[in-house]
Amino acid sequence: MRGAFLSISIYISLVIAAAGLFSGCLRLTRHAAGPEEAPAGGATPSHETLTIAGSTSVQPFAELLAESFMKIHGGVSINVQGGGSSAGARAAMTGVAGIGAMSRELAPEEKSLHEIMIARDGIAIIVHPDNPVDDLTLDQVRRIFSGEIKRWSEVGGPDKPIHVVSREEGSGTRGSFDEMVMHGREVTPAAVVQDSNGAVRETVAGDKSAIGYISLGLVDKRVKGLKIDGVEPSVENVRLGRYSIARPFLFVTRDAPQGLAKEFIDFVLSPDSQAVLLREGLVPVK
Repeated sequence: MRGAFLSISIYISLVIAAAGLFSGCLRLTRHAAGPEEAPAGGATPSHETLTIAGSTSVQPFAELLAESFMKIHGGVSINVQGGGSSAGARAAMTGVAGIGAMSRELAPEEKSLHEIMIARDGIAIIVHPDNPVDDLTLDQVRRIFSGEIKRWSEVGGPDKPIHVVSREEGSGTRGSFDEMVMHGREVTPAAVVQDSNGAVRETVAGDKSAIGYISLGLVDKRVKGLKIDGVEPSVENVRLGRYSIARPFLFVTRDAPQGLAKEFIDFVLSPDSQAVLLREGLVPVK
């Protein structure tokens, strides 16, 4: 009988210990994307998670810096997602993400967000490297993307049809392009629409008759960035204000950033991180 009593006591002790351990595990994870809760008993959480969502133009640069941040800060997870600038603003407003990423100015209905500029970026008009056209005026770009100019021979190139490649509605790159280039004109419905800068680049790289637009920081040897009104798309020309198609890269939060969100934003604005963004083709703000 005494043995049975001891067995029951041991079983109850194990159950209580397991429950305590499970409870402790629940308290160890703090999600920085939403309001922070103080852990029971004043314990410090050992793992933190931050979600960044929005602009696919900002995404590769945010991912690069997030990897560096996580190497320095053990026990931290930063999840970087795309979806577009408008989606980033909504994610920040609703608290779905701790930080929204945007590659355009805030719309009037988004002005309640707290914004931090992390860099400036040029939008490069790109063609296949074999295309002999090197320079277009802003008006020519507008007329090409509206479908008014249909053949490369109309702008000094071969007698071939122009294949327009654009971004989707809601994209920060598309919004900035519409504002700075199109000036109220619609992109031709014949355009091939892609959902990321990388997809635009791949499409243009595989089509000698294509033209598209992407973040300056993503231009590589697979495509050629055109001069606009005689000005080369470069970090220096964006910094000096010579290149006309430029836009901000923003982090936005629902309120003034705190906790892990603030730590990461401060890290992105640090001299070392700003130097990384410069090497990646962006114009630093610090």
